[in-house]
Amino acid sequence: MALLHLCNVALRYGWLLLLLAPAAYAQSQPPQKEPFVLGHTDRIKSTQLQEERVLNIYLPEGYANDPKVTYPVIYLLDGSADEDFIHIVGLVQYLTFPWIDVLPKSIVVGIGTVDRRRDFTFPTRNKKDLQDFPTTGKSAAFMRFIEQDLQPYVERTYRTNGQKTLIGQSLGGLLATEVLLKKPALFNTYIIASPSLWWDNESLVTQAPALLKQAAPTTPANVFVALGNEGPEMKKATEAMIALLRAAPARAGRVAYVPFPEETHATILHRAVYKAFETLYKKPK
Repeated sequence: MALLHLCNVALRYGWLLLLLAPAAYAQSQPPQKEPFVLGHTDRIKSTQLQEERVLNIYLPEGYANDPKVTYPVIYLLDGSADEDFIHIVGLVQYLTFPWIDVLPKSIVVGIGTVDRRRDFTFPTRNKKDLQDFPTTGKSAAFMRFIEQDLQPYVERTYRTNGQKTLIGQSLGGLLATEVLLKKPALFNTYIIASPSLWWDNESLVTQAPALLKQAAPTTPANVFVALGNEGPEMKKATEAMIALLRAAPARAGRVAYVPFPEETHATILHRAVYKAFETLYKKPK
């Protein structure tokens, strides 16, 4: 009776909602949660490496809307989810917003890492490197993987337009430079941050003049190289390579070199890639 009387009073004075609110709140369901999807993962069997490889894939906004539209592809070394995939995709998405309009809408293929010391290096004669990194020296097989397994898979699975960019940093930058010198037609654009050109006593720099005289691709590649504050050895080797590339315009048509003295080997990649996209793609006003 007392509760009924209270409800009558509450109705009279408009209090019923206040009385029932705590009970209704206690019985309400928690807010619905949905996954925040950035991309998806493909797994492919590599005949060249004889192992399964993980590819993290980002498709640009609107990809599913028009089956006739094709896109450039950005291939990212060190492309695992806990490496560089997420923050590089963030840059790509941001720079393709219509109100920014620096970069064309692009597919990003992050190549998940298995053993970067094995995959990103050619054989070394340096005894200390051999002792410290015993699995190294298989970059030739990894380049065959890119050419014969990876790129054909991406091109038959996704709508691509033939424009291909490679991004590599540190040992990944060493590999990207090796691809540029030995397999230049695999990519149109190379973004190379802090390349480990000290590898094998700078032998890639030594070999570069002869390699650059070999047959060039039909269209010279665009090359962007960045270097942080990483000591005289890294600077000397990188600047020597830049000079050689600039002297071979048939191989590297546009060569941009941007030092980042305020960045370290660990921090350079994000800013370097942003600057590379700006430098290579930004439309003149």
